[in-house]
Amino acid sequence: MFTFKRTLRTEHSERFLVCVQDKEVAAIDMHYVGQVGTGTVILLDSHEWKDGSVEQLLTQFDDDQLPGIDIDHGNLNFTVVKGTVVGNFQPEGSPQQG
Repeated sequence: MFTFKRTLRTEHSERFLVCVQDKEVAAIDMHYVGQVGTGTVILLDSHEWKDGSVEQLLTQFDDDQLPGIDIDHGNLNFTVVKGTVVGNFQPEGSPQQG
């Protein structure tokens, strides 16, 4: 079971952290144009992604966070990548986020 923490929201986009048992396992950036949603899902290498778990993540995220848009209705799509966090880079003196 995944939990979703919204970390950023603008008029046309949102960013979510995906957690399993309070451990961050992925990030999802969503962008909206009208009733169409496009998402980039970044799976963290530190989590063991088993067969079917990515599809489970996308289905649960769609059901929990995206009312009115749906892959099956053709107005939602995701690009899924896998990677490692390299670091957090920000201007010197900026407040830490997290």
